[in-house]
Amino acid sequence: MARSTKSIRFFAGLALTATASVLAAPAFAEAGISVLVNQAKIVKLARNADTIIVGNPEIADASVQDASTLVLTGKGFGVTNLVVLDAEGRPIVDEQVTVSRQSVNSVRIYRRAAVQTLSCTPVCEAAYVTEAEAMSDTTIGVP
Repeated sequence: MARSTKSIRFFAGLALTATASVLAAPAFAEAGISVLVNQAKIVKLARNADTIIVGNPEIADASVQDASTLVLTGKGFGVTNLVVLDAEGRPIVDEQVTVSRQSVNSVRIYRRAAVQTLSCTPVCEAAYVTEAEAMSDTTIGVP
């Protein structure tokens, strides 16, 4: 009987330890900046910027609105990064930028090898497809 009680205590302790470690684990939130293709997002900076670097300008572009405001535009699908430095070369922003397709209110029609994207807001009309979008579709194998 004593052995059975020890086993129960051991497994109860093990279960409590496992529960505590799960509760203490950090939540995985989406990191970085998300922007939709063909859309812009305002990025406010903590201090004035001197240098702006976009890892892959075919995915995103950053333009200067004023010394502490950037406009980040999604140009093609994918992930790149944005680095903003101040006049002394210290980083203000060093973030991953994810550019994705807007799936809400859009429809893709496949006709054999041809693909057409319609923007349905509220009437479905042919969506503008950038060169970067077309290249992205070709890269991932969309006919």
